[in-house]
Amino acid sequence: MNLYSRKQRWKLVLALVAMTIVGASLWYSSRIVNKVRQEERRKVELWAEAVRNRAQLVNYTDSLFHRLREEERKRVELWADAQVHLASDDVNDLSFYLKVVSDNTTIPVIITDEKGRPTANRNLDRHIESNPDSLRAEVKRMDALHAPIPITLFGDHKQYLHYTDSRIVTELKQVMDNIIRSFISETVMNTAAVPVIYTDSTRTQVIEHSNIDAEIIGNPAKLANRINAMAQANPPIEVSLAGRGRNYIFYEESRVITQLRYFPYVQLIIIGLFLLVSYALFSLFRNAEQNQVWVGMAKETAHQLGTPLSSLMAWMELLHEGGADPAAVTEMRKDVGRLEMITERFSKIGSTPDLVPENIDQTLRDTVQYLRPRLPARVKFEVVPPADPELTVPLNRALFSWVLENLIRNAVDAMEGEGSITITTEKDGNEVHVDVTDTGKGIPSAQMKTVFQPGFTTKKRGWGLGLSLTKRIMETYHKGKIFVKRSAIGRGTTFRISLRA
Repeated sequence: MNLYSRKQRWKLVLALVAMTIVGASLWYSSRIVNKVRQEERRKVELWAEAVRNRAQLVNYTDSLFHRLREEERKRVELWADAQVHLASDDVNDLSFYLKVVSDNTTIPVIITDEKGRPTANRNLDRHIESNPDSLRAEVKRMDALHAPIPITLFGDHKQYLHYTDSRIVTELKQVMDNIIRSFISETVMNTAAVPVIYTDSTRTQVIEHSNIDAEIIGNPAKLANRINAMAQANPPIEVSLAGRGRNYIFYEESRVITQLRYFPYVQLIIIGLFLLVSYALFSLFRNAEQNQVWVGMAKETAHQLGTPLSSLMAWMELLHEGGADPAAVTEMRKDVGRLEMITERFSKIGSTPDLVPENIDQTLRDTVQYLRPRLPARVKFEVVPPADPELTVPLNRALFSWVLENLIRNAVDAMEGEGSITITTEKDGNEVHVDVTDTGKGIPSAQMKTVFQPGFTTKKRGWGLGLSLTKRIMETYHKGKIFVKRSAIGRGTTFRISLRA
């Protein structure tokens, strides 16, 4: 198993462990949220039941208040009847009626004649009793609250009894109004963090609200949508209050529950971003360290090759002067020149190379011409000339030849020493494309992007650095691209090099 395969396996194992941790975290968080939600739901149900009970208590208090009013009405009617009997001459015992009249110490009353002029009063404030205008105004106020009671005296003569609620009933009415107002206010405020909207019977007029944005309350469309959403989340509580008719209380889950529900996902996203940034930084530092190591090794290799190369060049001169075979000396010169180029390549790694306009077709042919006698004879080469034979591209000739050599040697290995390699060049706008096509065994689609990863190799004795190095040379030094253009199993592969024209 090569380095890349081991790395992929470890990535898969770590991904499975991370997914397991994420799943367990989400499951545990969801369980906690459900428990909190159930507890809040139970409290809200208790709150709703308490609201209904308090509403019943308020309505019962109001019914008592109305019964008290009816009793006062009966007392006033009895008082009016006593006034009639006291004015009559055919009653022997008037003690009962005198007692009825004298016992009225709480209900304000005014008696007027047929023309509405006050003739008698009882239980009024002193400033009203002494002012005729105030008396007439008080009569009108009393008539607005209660219909006057007619008192028939003798013949067709009548008087009218006007009355208003006693101070006790008035105070009870104020207490009742305060109870209703406090009921609405406490009903809403006692919900703590639960959003609540208290509306009238039309479900559009908001009487009170809590934990709801003012913008929503002020916007009828948003308010209607929010009320509908609350009604779908929980059935509204129907409350009937005395004097106010039917009201509705809409509520939903608190913001705490909503935040708890999304908190695990937010937390995982933050942790994920932190891990991604950390991984990117560590990868950057690791790659920088690796680059420093590779640059150091390359420069040290170039330095170590320098001394034997100088010696070889001197020995070739001696052989030439000593009458050695000229053909052998010529081939030795080619190999020494090749070693010089390799030394130059290694010495330029880690530094910015100079890009010089080069004839792309001539550069390709020179590289193939050098490799042809050093590769199996059953491998056929074809370099298709471009439409413009003078097409030039900014290149570092030594590094670009290295890229081409790596592609050709990988193609020869893929064809197992037998097949054809075709190199074509075309210009497309501001780019020049060089395609290297072989008739080898092809690359699986799953590996088309990973073949350029350091350590990836299909050879039993390979470091997996050739294509990684070519990618670095093309992208870092030439600002170009290299990628697998197409590949088919058993039919071959085409690598494309893209350069600036």
